[in-house]
Amino acid sequence: MNYLSAENISKSFGDKWLFKDLTIGLNRGDKVALIGANGTGKTTLMTILAGITPLDQGVVSVRKDIRVGYLDQAPDFDPQFPVMEVLFSGNNPVALAVKEYEQALLLDDEKRLTKAIERVDSLQGWDFEARVKEILGKLGVPDVEAKIGTLSGGQRKRVALAKVLIESPDLLILDEPTNHLDLSMVEWLENYLNTQNTTLLLVTHDRYFLDTVCNTIVELDNGNLYTYRGNYAYFLEKKAEREAVEAAEIDKARNLYRKELDWIRRQPKARGTKAKYRVDAFEDTKEKASQRRYDNQMELNVKSTRLGSKIVELQSIGKRFGDKTVVHNFLYTFKKGDRIGIVGKNGAGKSTLLNMITGALRPDNGQVVRGDTVQFGYYQQTDLEYKDGQRVVDWVKEVAEVIRLGTGQTVTASQYLQAFLFPPNKQGTLIEKLSGGEKRRLQLLRVLMAEPNFLILDEPTNDLDITTLNVLEEFLMNFPGCLIIVSHDRYFLDRLVDHLFVFEERGNIRDFPGNYTDYRNFLAENTISKAESKNTAERPAPTASPAPSTTKRKASYKEQKEFESLEIEMAKLEQEKADYIQKLNGGSNNHQDITQWAQQIERINTSLEEKEMRWLELSELM
Repeated sequence: MNYLSAENISKSFGDKWLFKDLTIGLNRGDKVALIGANGTGKTTLMTILAGITPLDQGVVSVRKDIRVGYLDQAPDFDPQFPVMEVLFSGNNPVALAVKEYEQALLLDDEKRLTKAIERVDSLQGWDFEARVKEILGKLGVPDVEAKIGTLSGGQRKRVALAKVLIESPDLLILDEPTNHLDLSMVEWLENYLNTQNTTLLLVTHDRYFLDTVCNTIVELDNGNLYTYRGNYAYFLEKKAEREAVEAAEIDKARNLYRKELDWIRRQPKARGTKAKYRVDAFEDTKEKASQRRYDNQMELNVKSTRLGSKIVELQSIGKRFGDKTVVHNFLYTFKKGDRIGIVGKNGAGKSTLLNMITGALRPDNGQVVRGDTVQFGYYQQTDLEYKDGQRVVDWVKEVAEVIRLGTGQTVTASQYLQAFLFPPNKQGTLIEKLSGGEKRRLQLLRVLMAEPNFLILDEPTNDLDITTLNVLEEFLMNFPGCLIIVSHDRYFLDRLVDHLFVFEERGNIRDFPGNYTDYRNFLAENTISKAESKNTAERPAPTASPAPSTTKRKASYKEQKEFESLEIEMAKLEQEKADYIQKLNGGSNNHQDITQWAQQIERINTSLEEKEMRWLELSELM
């Protein structure tokens, strides 16, 4: 079933066409990733398909009764609105009923609460309420009574994501949904989008996320769309094949163009005397031959200053904010070539640790000792600072007009910009007209111009396109100094770091040897080990050690009886759970009853899980 179709759509800015005559369709169940270099028009295309940005040409059709949800890269809400108003500002009747119920609970208005419960009952919305609470909890959405204006940019992005998921539209259009999420949130969102029967179009730079969630990749390149049915590895293979074919076609067209140009010049000037079909073919050949593919494979080659033997020592440093300890007596001595990833929940204290390392923040206890030769390069999540009306090349020249490279050569600011994918025709562009990813590239350029030997990158992957990320990864793999990376991009961390600082409870930081996948495997093995230990502890101790045997042990009489009783107990619990669910769906005038029923269901689920695990163990012996 076709949900959305766009035919021959075009968009220009001034006299420049961003793209022209594009056609794309989305069918029910499609999960499509839109990728392309920064500045090619991905966000513009998404807003056109979402019905936000007007078209210059073409038509976008959405199937009748299909609800479309759109997540903006930089959500803009009224700062005076409380979070709850934003979350439930859609037209979903169930969402509106649950909003009324939540507000009645907050105000402790019994009369209003009774009406709200009846409304939720009539719409059978209690499952919806549980889903809302799961989304808010997993995404770390702050207090629903807080004003939007008091939230950080990352918190606002998470509120916007929660809002669009709560509305549960038929078609989801998401622009960089993983930005400002910590790693546990990204993994939850992956699982959520995979289990929901949702049609999806998203822009993402997260290659693990792309592979896990999407079944189709659509690339926007040089004003054209190319579709690949497969994962990211398949896309890379087919893209390379396509570019090789295109390059051969352009070379062939240029050879033909030279011959046809000579023929055109030798013919009489009066157009009517020339063969019209050949003149028309010449124009087509000319257009093909004049195509120029800008080499978007930037090569970072920057100079870094010499790093001495003494780098940075963290001598049992600690930091508290009020009653909360964010860093507790952390001890570490940095060595040459250290490549460290920092992971932890949002608000755990990652930025606090980085600021103490650089000297921007003093620890409450302990001290940070820095070597004399250390030159920090700190790439932060702050917005790019520039003057109104300032152009790209002028902004770079403010720092230096000539830049030294790692080879010892010097280049002009313009040549340096080209290495960061800003061709000459882009360097005169006003900075405010750049895309989010292009501004991030400029910010990275400025950091590297300072010739650092200790790089700290705080969420460097946000808004950067995949091509830029690949080149940045290659540069960082060969960076000779110390490297610290805070990122929610698991692929990026896996390629670049060899150990992690993991923020745990009460400000404790674990120094884990390995990359992020190693850490996840460690956690999984640890969880299995704990479960096995628990099951072993709960079993009755044997009276004597059995002799080693290669044959499988059979269930004892006691275990057979336990197995039979478990089946009866599990059936009773399932019936008890069904009764409570029926009560919830039937509703009650007393909200305390509803809360109690929900708690009973949670208790039953926990008990069922324990009994099912024991039943599985015994079933293998039976």
